[in-house]
Amino acid sequence: MAGCLDNFQMPSLLENLNITERRNKLSSILAGLLFFLGWWIAIDAAVCYHDDMLNIFHICGVFGSLSMFMVTGVSNGQLRGDSYTTGCIGMRGARVWFFIGFLMGFGALIGEKNTFHPKTTYPGFAIFFQNALIFFSCVIYKFGRSEELWG
Repeated sequence: MAGCLDNFQMPSLLENLNITERRNKLSSILAGLLFFLGWWIAIDAAVCYHDDMLNIFHICGVFGSLSMFMVTGVSNGQLRGDSYTTGCIGMRGARVWFFIGFLMGFGALIGEKNTFHPKTTYPGFAIFFQNALIFFSCVIYKFGRSEELWG
């Protein structure tokens, strides 16, 4: 009876998942989900608290979304200078564009502090979470993917 389970081996779950091969898909899905969730929370706050929430509060979310497109629009090769040597702005221009994109993301995250209303706090928290989720989505999409798998 002691030798009954000697040849039994538990399969390793991490070997079967092949996360390294699916890294781009998983990071893209997670980033898209966070981006969607951020805007969903902001739209929910706008619908539920339309009397207490001004339309100007959505400017931070718009700038955060623009920031995401600016940051993810520059590849790592362009930042290192490997693949983008010609053009009207060159490597320095790509770095400046990337830097301004991150500044806009941080500005959107910090700029929402004036959205808290004295009567209800949910709209302020919703706008904060929207910008935080958009920023984390940007970071996950930019640095979670590997460009070597694309060829």
